[in-house]
Amino acid sequence: MTKSELIASLATANPHLRQPDVELIVATIFEEITAALSRGDRVELRGFGAFSAKKRDARTGRNPRTGESVAVSGKAVPYFKPGKELRERVNGGPLQQPRKAAKPASPKASDPAPD
Repeated sequence: MTKSELIASLATANPHLRQPDVELIVATIFEEITAALSRGDRVELRGFGAFSAKKRDARTGRNPRTGESVAVSGKAVPYFKPGKELRERVNGGPLQQPRKAAKPASPKASDPAPD
């Protein structure tokens, strides 16, 4: 799924939102995740997964065409670790429904009635 397909799907599923609003929402979410990663922060979306930036040390590489040694500088690379619910859904596991708020306990028949 591409970004434009995601926007179209969300706009269709939420007819009360205009297409430009959905585009702005999706762009804002991606921008915030990108900004957090560039600051070195971790972004965790419960049930979906966690984004982080892993550091790679500087190393000596090889130019595949000439075989010459090349210095490769250290850098940070984005990393995604899927959450448990996402892994289960992708692997065909049971789809868990979102948790609902607990109902207050109803009085028991043995409890005395209020006066």
